[in-house]
This record gives sequence, structure tokens and C-alpha cells, in this order.
Amino acid sequence: MTDLQNHSQRTAAARAGFSERTARRFDVDPTPPSQRKIVHGRTVADPLEGYWDTDLLPLLEKDSALQAVTLLRHLQSEHPLAFPDDRIRRTLERRVRQWRALMGPERDIIFRQTPEPGYMAQSDFTHAEELRVTIAGQPFQHLLYHFVMVYSRWEHVGVVLGGESFTALAENLQQALWSLGGVPQNHRTDSLSAAFRNLTADQREDITKRYDAFVGHYGMDASRNNRGEAHENGAVESQNRHLKKAIEQALILRGSRDFATIEDYRRFIDTLVAAVQAERTHLKPLPQRRTTDFTEIVVPVTRTGGFLVKSIFYSAPSQLIGQRLRVHLYDDRIEAFLVGTLVVTHPRGRGRDNGHRLHVINYHHVIHALRRKPQALWGSIYRDSLFPRTEYAEAWKVLQRDLPRRDACRRMVDLLFIAHEQACEAELAYLISADLDAGRVPEPGALVLLLAPKATVLPRDVAVAHPSLDSFDALLGASA
Repeated sequence: MTDLQNHSQRTAAARAGFSERTARRFDVDPTPPSQRKIVHGRTVADPLEGYWDTDLLPLLEKDSALQAVTLLRHLQSEHPLAFPDDRIRRTLERRVRQWRALMGPERDIIFRQTPEPGYMAQSDFTHAEELRVTIAGQPFQHLLYHFVMVYSRWEHVGVVLGGESFTALAENLQQALWSLGGVPQNHRTDSLSAAFRNLTADQREDITKRYDAFVGHYGMDASRNNRGEAHENGAVESQNRHLKKAIEQALILRGSRDFATIEDYRRFIDTLVAAVQAERTHLKPLPQRRTTDFTEIVVPVTRTGGFLVKSIFYSAPSQLIGQRLRVHLYDDRIEAFLVGTLVVTHPRGRGRDNGHRLHVINYHHVIHALRRKPQALWGSIYRDSLFPRTEYAEAWKVLQRDLPRRDACRRMVDLLFIAHEQACEAELAYLISADLDAGRVPEPGALVLLLAPKATVLPRDVAVAHPSLDSFDALLGASA
């Protein structure tokens, strides 16, 4: 105050060691803060006065789920001059929060449970795009199936190529149970809404019956958490985060997110999962055999040399044309049976190829027919799915660019026939790649001469000692 007589307020405040704003407060009221009476209550006018009781409260009482931002937009539409901006949003949020605490409906309470050994296991599917895993350089879209024993937190993880489905659940759950070596009393999942999506009522009922039969085979009780209540499946839901974090850290240590094959990636996942023995003594024994963990359909093999499954075309040996096959659909493969004999197996295809039907072709199934009709290769609808390796596809691009159509087809078919007949698919692909890198058009006749001859080991001559006829007479005489 003494400095204020000779200096400005800013200078006097600085000389006293406090801010100019504090100096202005002292000018208004020189009473020290410790001696001032604390004033409780509103210090500014209520911006919602006249609007809360008449405009907002009736809406909240009608439906308490309304959010504060929705109420603000309502006020702005009804009274645009009074509320031209979002300045009162925080005030409105506090008022709504306080109203819900005092007058709102009762809320659900989470009852924490004491887990029992051997009683409950939980299953869930979780997306894995954030891991950014690639297979042979290509982005790998997949889910992770996660099985957790609630008491011991023993877990099993499976890589799922398709979406959430009964097949993916049954196949991976069965694998988890046999890896665990026992059966829990109860198995809990979420509502499996993704598995039922886009299904008819009959299809949903069919999956429900199959799931009930599945858990019945293992003597388990099946339960599901209420829709939207993820905490009821909390043991596996919380473990999902820890699982993906552990995989993320392991990928960083590995130094690469790329794997040569899906099997390599699955082995990598398996190394991160460890067994816990504490719960096994409380589990029920496994049944004597596994049960069905696939979807089964019956399909005819058509004159086009294959069959349709879920709108995907799969090739088959030509001898099966006209036969009806019983196809087992797994998450990552299909297996086709004629009566009880496995006759066709393919990796499972999904989706569409640029809007066109996807084709899964094994060139071994069609190569003999193509050799009789090589010109059919040019316009074949599944030509691009026929080549077993990228080197063959690159060779076809060069052949159709540099040769007449007739010669290109015949030469390409000859390359495939050599790979089939001499079982040298990988070795021939290497030779084709070398020709392409050197700017040469692959010539089947020249390449076949470069193939290493198959090593054949002839059996050694076996010396056979012929017994004399007298020995037979002696043998017969002794028996008499």
C-alpha cells in the first residue's frame, strides 16, 4: 500500500511479490483472506433459470436416458436467441448428473463373485486387427478365440479365420477342453449375436440345438450373459486386453509381425499360453471321444469339376462328377467325404473376388482335362485361381503377352503338367522365376531338362536259398 502511493498498481504489486489481480482484490476489500466470511451459494446467475423446470425436467422425467447434449440441442432449437452456442453445456451436464443422482431411476449393481475351482469357463471372440499381423506379406484379417477358466485363469487361444460362428466356437472350444484335460461344470459365452446375424429363425434354432447337443456331450451346463452386460463375462473380457497386450509385446521382441504361414503364427500364439494345474483336480472327466465341431452339408459334384459351398466353388477330381459329397465345414478348411472316405480337402475360402464368385482350385484335379483341352485355359472363369504359386501366375502374364493365344495356353498347361507329373512344383517355380528375371519366356521343354532327376534306390538282390526236396520228406515223416 505504501508503494502504491508512488508507483502504479502493477509495479506496486510486483514489488510486494504478488500479482496485479491480487492487488485489485485488495483495493476492493483490504480484509485478509483468513478473516473474510466464506460465502456459499451461487455467485453468478443461473443460465437455466426459467428453462430447467419448464423445458428440460419434463423430458428427463419421461425418459431419463436423455443425454445433456441432446437437451442442449433441444434448447437451442426452441430458444435460439437465449442459447446461441454451447457455453452452458458443462453446466447442463452437471445439472443432469445431479438430477439423476437424486431423482433418477435405480441402477444395476455389479455383484462380485468368488470363483469356484472347476466350476466355470468363459469363451469370447476378440478382434485382432490392432496387432497388424501379416502372412507372407499380406494383411491377415482374423479373430482370436479366447477360453479362460475363471478360477485359475488357465487360458487357451485359437486363431479364427472367419467370423463368430458355431463352427469356430465348437472347434476351438473342443480343442481347449482336450488341452485342459477335463470339463468344467458350466460354460459361459456372450449372446453370440454375431453368430446369429443374418440368419433365419430356423437357422438360429438349428444352431441353438447343435450348441445344446455339444455341451450335453461334455456334460456341461451352458449359460450366457445378459445382452449388453459384458461384465457378466468379465473373466475373459478382461483377459482379452491382457492377451492382446502380451501378443503385442511378443511381436515387438520378435522384431517382425510377418509370418510365413498361418501355422507359424498359431505356433507363436501357443507359446504365449501356459497351463495351470491348480484347477484340474476339480474338473469332470472328458468323454471317451470328441463330438461334432463342424457344419455338415451335402453337395453334388457338377460337370464343371467341382461343387459349391456357401457360394464358393471348390474343385474336385473328375472321377467324382455326378457324385454327392458330404462336406464338413471347419473354420479354416473343408473336408469332403464320399460315403466314409475322405476324397477332397481345401483351405476354406471366404468372401468374393472383386464382386465375382471366389474359386478355390487344386490344379491337380483338372490338369489332365486341361492337357486334353489346353485352349480352355484362356477363358476359364477360375484361371487365376488355378496357379499354385505366384511364379506360375507371373509366367502366365508373360506368356499371354509375348505369345499367340494358342501357344501361350499350351505352354502354360505344359508347365502345370510338369509340376503335377514330377511333383516338382517348388523347384519348377524357382526355375520359372529365374527365366523371368533374365527376361526369357519360360520354355517347358528346356526347363524339364534342368530339373534334378528323382533319386531312385533300387532294392538289392536278395539271395534265396532253395531247400532240398529231401528235407520235406523228413518233415512229413516226423509229423507222421
